[in-house]
This record gives sequence, C-alpha cells and structure tokens, in this order.
Amino acid sequence: MTYTPEIQEKEVTGATIWLTGLPSAGKTTIAYELAGRLRAEGHLVELLDGDEIREFLSAGLGFTREDRHTNVQRIGFVAELLASNGVKVLVPVIAPYADSRDAVRKRHQSEGTPYLEVHVATPVEVCSERDVKGLYAKQAAGEIRGLTGVDDPYEEPETPDLRIESQNQTVQESAAAVHALLTERGLA
Repeated sequence: MTYTPEIQEKEVTGATIWLTGLPSAGKTTIAYELAGRLRAEGHLVELLDGDEIREFLSAGLGFTREDRHTNVQRIGFVAELLASNGVKVLVPVIAPYADSRDAVRKRHQSEGTPYLEVHVATPVEVCSERDVKGLYAKQAAGEIRGLTGVDDPYEEPETPDLRIESQNQTVQESAAAVHALLTERGLA
C-alpha cells in the first residue's frame, strides 16, 4: 500500500505580522481583533502574546538589553517556524530595539517567509492614561524601573510596513488597516 498525500487545492501562505509599540499602545487588542477576522475568513492564525511568551518560552529572562534581544529572537524563531507552515502569526510584542527587530526580519527573509512590521505609534501620554497593566503608575511611584518609553529606550521603526495611531481610530479600524495591508501584499 502506497501513501498518497492529499493535494491542497489552495496554497496556504503564512506570514508574521509583528506589532511593535509602547506598553498599552493597543498592540494586543488590535492583534486579537485581526485574529478574529482572519479566522472568520478561514486562515490558520496564532497569536504570540508577549506576556505569555515571557511566562513560558522566556521564563528567567530579565529586562536587560541582552535579555530583551534574546526574548525577541526566540519569539521571531517560533513565528517564522509557524509562518513557514502556513500560519498567520500575530506578534504583539514591544521589541524596543531596532537591531532585534531587524534580525527577526532578516531571518524571515533568509527563509523566504513573509514578514510585516506594524508600528502601533501611540504616544506615551496616551499609553500612560490607558495603563492597562498599571506599569506607568508603578513607574511613577518608583516601584519599577526600566519601563520602555519612559526610563528605558524604545527605538521607533524608521520604515515600518504600516504605522497605526491607535488613539485616532477604533480597534476595528486599526485591525482593518492591517488586514488591508495583508490583502495588498497577497496574504489575506
């Protein structure tokens, strides 16, 4: 008996969509909205949330530049692996350093895997008002140090594939903008 694999009628193209921005910029909220839309269209979707990755894949890493770089590279590796297998991978992760994000992009390029960088460019003042996790309040009270964009650097992407100012539109409009980019690139 010979095994004959099923032939797919439609080629499934995966991609990594990296949403970078300050804490409380809206990255994860936009990613969940986009994930729902993509799943409704029949796409395989995985969301690699930064907090979950830190708990399970990068446990033990701190917030030094080196540890942040290692964290981003681990996430980038997993994202590329999934994307190369037909999954739309949404990555709402701060990734504060340009060289770390560039290394992830280069890895994707070397593997021939689509990669899109979306900068959720919400001003720090708006992020601190949202303060979803209470980080800005803790930093202001002196309880924590090294908050990205406040007392630790955030290097904004110079040429992202898309820049979203989440404070000027709804979550649905932000997700629609990313979806439009995916469609434009033949990925949705």
